[in-house]
Amino acid sequence: MNYQLLKKSRLFGDIDENELGRLLGCLEYAEKDFEKDEIIFRAGEKLSRIGVVLKGSVNIESYDFLGEKSIFAHLWEGDIFGEAYALAGNEPLTVNAAAAESCTVLLLNAGKILKACPAACPCHSLIIRRLLIETAEKNLRLSEKITHTSPKTIRARLISYLSAQAAKQGKTSFLIPFNRQQLADYLSADRSALSAELGKMRDEGIIDFHKNSFTLKT
Repeated sequence: MNYQLLKKSRLFGDIDENELGRLLGCLEYAEKDFEKDEIIFRAGEKLSRIGVVLKGSVNIESYDFLGEKSIFAHLWEGDIFGEAYALAGNEPLTVNAAAAESCTVLLLNAGKILKACPAACPCHSLIIRRLLIETAEKNLRLSEKITHTSPKTIRARLISYLSAQAAKQGKTSFLIPFNRQQLADYLSADRSALSAELGKMRDEGIIDFHKNSFTLKT
């Protein structure tokens, strides 16, 4: 186990490595590698484990019955996923967790997190508190996505999303975590239509961009 990778997670940051080793033993962890686009958790599963991204990145995505994909979240090193379903225990997953690139994921037994630790690990209650905070913040991010996809036009969705990214990063020039297809999926838009709208906005002097680097000009 690479503890330096693990300590990038908000769940385990600042925990002493010796204590962390004991805690992981209590949580019955498993470390697995996944290739790009490989499914980590599949829609319809009932989860018993929580995922932590150790290396690479993960997309939370879904497909409708016509095969159209929507991306709900893009997760980086240190992010956790599947916790709401794993802790609920009996709710089938409604989305996929898929490797956005080659990645390494730590899998933790959710039941062991909730139960009192037999070894009386002092960090166990800390993990539960951090998990609760992380779950609350994810609910906020989901609300944000709903805000960005509610407008009827692609331009309005782009303006909503890009404005939020500028506000978060505190500057008018910033990077976004999506390529064009991922951005289209996130905003529930056709890629060609989204690219065309971005081009119009650039021609009108509203924005400038190169790949995933954007500048708001008005």
